[in-house]
Amino acid sequence: MSEPPVVRKATRADVPRLAATLAVAYPDYRWTSWALPEDGRTQRLSRWAELWGALVPVLAGTAWVTDDVSAAAAWVAPDAGEHAADLQAVIDRDLPRVFGARQPVVLASERLGALGRPEEPHWWLHAVGTRPAARHQGLGAAVLQPVLERCDADRVPAAATVYTSTVVRWLQRSGFAVTHSTRTAVDHELPIWTMVRQPKRS
Repeated sequence: MSEPPVVRKATRADVPRLAATLAVAYPDYRWTSWALPEDGRTQRLSRWAELWGALVPVLAGTAWVTDDVSAAAAWVAPDAGEHAADLQAVIDRDLPRVFGARQPVVLASERLGALGRPEEPHWWLHAVGTRPAARHQGLGAAVLQPVLERCDADRVPAAATVYTSTVVRWLQRSGFAVTHSTRTAVDHELPIWTMVRQPKRS
C-alpha cells in the first residue's frame, strides 16, 4: 500500500514550478483553447499560470502543492481582501495581454458562472492541475484536501466553476454538486457548471 502524497502550502520559492505545473496541465483543457487567442497561446497560458495560478494565491497563502509540485491547487479565501497596489497594477497590465480580444467574453462568462456561488462566505477553487506524467495517482484530489478539511472544520462551503463534464464528475467525488449550469457568454460555445461543496458534518 503506497504512502499518501505529502501536501503542503506553496511558498514563494515554489512559484516557478507551480506555474510550470499548471501550464503543462492546462493545454488539453477546453477552456484554454476557448479563452486564449491562438497567436502566442503557449506564452499566454504560461503568464496566466504564473500570475493567477501561482503568484497571486501564493502571496495570499491559498495555494497547496504536493511536495514535488507535480500537482497544485489555487484557491481564493472567503476573507480575501484587495490585492496590494503593485500586484494589482501587474494584473491590470497583463490581463489584456493574456486574453487579448477574448477578454470581454471571458470576463462576462466568469460572471455567468458566478451566479451559482453561495451567498455566504466560501472558498473558491481558482485552479487545480497535475502534470501529465503524474496523473491518475490521486494527487489532484490530495491537493484539494487541506482546504476541504478546513471547510468542514469552519462550516464553510467550497465552490468552483468548470467547463467540462469530466471535471464535473471528478469534483463530485470530492463532494461537490452542480448548483448552476449555463453556457459561455456571446458565443455559447462551452458549457459552464458552477459546483458547490457543503461542509460535512463531523
